[in-house]
Amino acid sequence: MGREDSHYRPEGLDGRQSGGSAPGGATGRVRIPGTTPGGHPGAAAGSAPVGRADPSEYGRGPVGRADPSTYGAGPVGRVEPSAYGPGPVGRADPRQYGGPVAPVNWPGPDAAGGIPVSPPVPPPGAAPPPPPAPARRGRVRLLAVLAAVLVIAVAAVGLAVVRPGPVAGWLGGEADAPTAARTAEPAPSEVLAAADPNAPAPTPEGVRAALEPLVGAAALGERVNVSVADVATGKALYGRGQDSPTVPASVTKLPTGVAVLAARGPAYRIPTRAVAGPNPGEVVLVGGGDPTLAVDKNGFYPGAARLDDLAAQVRKALGGTAPTKVIVDSSLFSGQVYGPGWDDDIPTGGFGAAITALTTDAARRDPEAARKSFDATHGMAERVPQPDLTAGRQFARLLGLSGDAAEVKRGTAPTASGGTAPAPGTELGKVQSLPMVRLVDIMISDSDNVIAEYMARQVALAKGKPASFQGGAAATDQVLGELGLPADEISLADGSGLSRTNRISPSLLTDLITLAGNGSHPELAAIFGGLPVGGWSGTLDDRYQETATKAGAGVVRAKTGTLTGVSAIAGVVTTADGRLLTFAVLTDQAPAGALDATREALDRISSVLARCGCR
Repeated sequence: MGREDSHYRPEGLDGRQSGGSAPGGATGRVRIPGTTPGGHPGAAAGSAPVGRADPSEYGRGPVGRADPSTYGAGPVGRVEPSAYGPGPVGRADPRQYGGPVAPVNWPGPDAAGGIPVSPPVPPPGAAPPPPPAPARRGRVRLLAVLAAVLVIAVAAVGLAVVRPGPVAGWLGGEADAPTAARTAEPAPSEVLAAADPNAPAPTPEGVRAALEPLVGAAALGERVNVSVADVATGKALYGRGQDSPTVPASVTKLPTGVAVLAARGPAYRIPTRAVAGPNPGEVVLVGGGDPTLAVDKNGFYPGAARLDDLAAQVRKALGGTAPTKVIVDSSLFSGQVYGPGWDDDIPTGGFGAAITALTTDAARRDPEAARKSFDATHGMAERVPQPDLTAGRQFARLLGLSGDAAEVKRGTAPTASGGTAPAPGTELGKVQSLPMVRLVDIMISDSDNVIAEYMARQVALAKGKPASFQGGAAATDQVLGELGLPADEISLADGSGLSRTNRISPSLLTDLITLAGNGSHPELAAIFGGLPVGGWSGTLDDRYQETATKAGAGVVRAKTGTLTGVSAIAGVVTTADGRLLTFAVLTDQAPAGALDATREALDRISSVLARCGCR
């Protein structure tokens, strides 16, 4: 069995079953200005998107994903882990935002957890977006089909990725130029079929005839909700419970990713700072919420910011003053450190961690061991229960402290007085995370739950809300509403999908995916770079292998979601005629002990779309 996402545990690792779900809440609906709501009366006009990056900063060309060369050696779509080197349902109560910030609620006993890191996904061939098409669906007006994300060239010694348009600016720097000694091989064929904007569109009748025999499969359980739409026009092609809020599991990461890209922008980097403490020699390590921060070059996430680099800056800034003590300031985040609605065993089960403003390697206790056991354990890895204190102790050792001096305590950074270092509060050093576009890419490619929770908190910070589970959920809802998406069809308690109290409708997901392909929001198109490819990468690498599903291999690109009793998939598929469709299938009453059958039944739905014209 391939990589797991969310919180499902395959047999042989943990065969426990979990309980049921609670119903979700709802709020009002908003729409994109200039559109006419269809089938949803009472819509209010949405405002302009928040935090949109200026497209002129990025240059021209399609939006893409992070350079896979930074993820390690190996074929595209699968990287050998040894190469990495590196409560409640509904809206948060607005009353919680007044008054003092709630302190972090710390766990008592030790905890463990983990989730896989992103392998690169294969690129589609670059294709320019089509001219704007008239909107025929009131919920979302589409101007263009999804832009292609990467152009790939294969060299004799490995893979070189061309990063067109905005991506080069987001990632910083240029790709290494090939040396004269390299002899280029013939260009490979496209892995993903390119969409043809002039291809004949499926009809609702054709799609219904193709899907009706499949959506009632026993392996999907008694509650199956489906939405299918045409990406070029936004026209709804099929719906079954399409507006019904459903437990989404890790498909939740799609709205989380869109929200953080809109709120922060693809180029944003999360800072980790060190400032002078109140007494000479004291250093305050200030967490900014970077989940991928590493101790040194052996960190779990490739290319991550490193504490050893920060320590070198601090030593230089202190000059002749020797470090004497490290204080940890993780006050940026508030509230509980484990999510509402999480199963009881998540803190110790390998797929979650305590969410604190300061952490290293997403709280993995041994990142090197986690890399080596990545495939064998389906990405589970032991986590530390208090990541900020662990990071502080690691930083103290890097500063040369030992014994009692290496012990750290929590505190707050003094206010800078404007003096020169080492005056209290003056900045001694700063390192910055990977750009947001790459963090989102990793989060989606491998369903990284911990990164997802940190991304939700970035949305909260951008919107002026507490960086907590409740603040992240409320801010995500707000940003999606401002983007014109139907806010009454999503209700979140976390950003990862581990919570069983999350609810998202299939039509919200297809609306979100089509909007991300809308040329008016170029920063959102980065969401597609991390989507796993059927039969090729991420959580879909071992799916679409059966005779009935092989048509979807290489032409389905989707995010999966799995909890015990819950299976979901949402993404895009290119039809046999070359038409790009978006689909979402969610089932939250799947039969127990039938995960493989449930997944194949889900894959049959997108595969039949891939092989039919449905006209």
